[in-house]
Amino acid sequence: MDADAVRERAADLPTEPGVYQFYEGETTLYVGKALDLRDRVRSYADPRSGRIRGMVERADRIEFAVTDTETQALLLEANLIKRLRPRYNVRLKDDKSYPLVAFSDHDIPRIEVTRDPEAGAVAYGPFTDVGRVETVVKAVRDEYRLRGCSDHKYEGRDRPCLDYEMGICSAPCTGEIGAEGYAEDVAAARRFFEGETGALADPLRRRMAAAAEANEFERAANLRDRLEAVEAFHGEGGEAVSDRSDDRTVDVLAAAVEGDTARVARLHSERGQLVDRSRHRLDAAEVEEAPGGGETESAADTTDANTPAAVLAAFLAQYYAEREFPDAVLLAERPSDPDVVDWLEGEGVAVRVPGAGREGKLVELALKNARRRGGRDDPVGALGDRLGLSRPARIEGFDVSHAQGTAVVGSDVCFVDGSAETADYRRKKLTDRNDDYANTRELVRWRAERALDGSDDRPDPDLLLIDGGEGQLGAARDALAETGWDVPVVALAKAEELVVTPTGTRRWDDDAPELHLLQRVRDEAHRFAVSYHQTVRDEVATVLDDVPGVGPQTRRRLLRRFGSVENVRDASREDLTDVDGVGDATADTLRERL
Repeated sequence: MDADAVRERAADLPTEPGVYQFYEGETTLYVGKALDLRDRVRSYADPRSGRIRGMVERADRIEFAVTDTETQALLLEANLIKRLRPRYNVRLKDDKSYPLVAFSDHDIPRIEVTRDPEAGAVAYGPFTDVGRVETVVKAVRDEYRLRGCSDHKYEGRDRPCLDYEMGICSAPCTGEIGAEGYAEDVAAARRFFEGETGALADPLRRRMAAAAEANEFERAANLRDRLEAVEAFHGEGGEAVSDRSDDRTVDVLAAAVEGDTARVARLHSERGQLVDRSRHRLDAAEVEEAPGGGETESAADTTDANTPAAVLAAFLAQYYAEREFPDAVLLAERPSDPDVVDWLEGEGVAVRVPGAGREGKLVELALKNARRRGGRDDPVGALGDRLGLSRPARIEGFDVSHAQGTAVVGSDVCFVDGSAETADYRRKKLTDRNDDYANTRELVRWRAERALDGSDDRPDPDLLLIDGGEGQLGAARDALAETGWDVPVVALAKAEELVVTPTGTRRWDDDAPELHLLQRVRDEAHRFAVSYHQTVRDEVATVLDDVPGVGPQTRRRLLRRFGSVENVRDASREDLTDVDGVGDATADTLRERL
């Protein structure tokens, strides 16, 4: 992009806080945050750094998402950088995240500040100020006397530890407090982290006043400092998405309609914090079809079908079919089809249309993103919708390459959110044989076994893509069944670009972004396999390089004719002399040397 293109794009952006991304094709080059998106992006028309100038020149488009506050933009930027690993962003090598406050999954939970909560823990955050978090946790322990020790120190004690003597632990380890009383203290502490500031601020304020009346001014000053940290805690951007303590995952949905096109913005939160967002496009034909198999609107009556309420009804049914449900769905308005709401609530999903408070602010934020023009549809989300999967952010593509059964190799490439993750590419030499099905089975089985025994340090993919048709897909599914590795798998056949799934073969529109995504993964797997195969063949061909009379051209003719050095060794003198450039003397030398 040149300076004029950047200024033109910036003119279309809002003057609100948010996150922006520079793209080259489908690859994210840079992620940034801004208090004023328009002003910040406009500054890239004249970048001061040569590195950033090079990034802008490579970029071909800029996308964005608005947020409520600058701090929300900061946290979303951090999550996107960790997930997308853009080339032009500075990244911490240890990949640490912001601190969280966690309550462990025990009968007697402990409270701790951590960046990596253990399985089953109830966690709140992330928060940007670790010092403030530690101050608040100290205040919580001082008020509610919750344990902070490890399980090793907790178990087998016959007398309380020093924390009990200091008044910051009620010593449930030795029965100084019963399990029921301790659980009440934990519940009170959790109410504070869920947004009820008074659960901690009110007792702190009373203790501060009592200390002042007793002329304990140093203690009163200490309590005042704690109270200030507590009252500022929920204003730092780590506020909970929901007031409901049982809402561990929340989706916030809002729809906007323009003519025959509708957009649905989805904000996704985990443990009370916004961690991802996506936008989805619905055509009028999709909206007109009532979800859940109900009656459809007439083709002529598209007005009612194209209301935001109808769009949300259609989207909810299609998006959550065969997906993992969140704990709660917050909506900008009630869906037009009550059966959809009944279905979700029957599956244990809390469906709410909030009017005010934190939840209302999140719905307003989703509406802002739904109403924004521009931006491309999310091909990863569209792919998940087509295949009936949760968003397949991590896709691994597989292909095999060989020359008539020799120098057989396999490739395993990785794409994260539509971008190649080259650091996670892998390759493997396979058994020499001219059987693509067996080669595919061996390659996928190798990946599955490494995943199951823990020798592969990469996360499990959300989807496997096989280069091939029904036969290759069947071989891959056999390998998954044999090993017990439960990962969805599809194939993409080259000849007609057909998507082959376990339930049938599908032909998608040539311009479908989800098809283009599969094609990029398939083509990259093919390129990586062919490149490795050529390397392996070159390694094999060096044996012929030592034979007098055999130059590079003759070597290539021999390998093209016989397929491998082994076959050259087994060839008769007459077969050898049939190759252009191989005379009687060279044939005799080959048979002698090999």
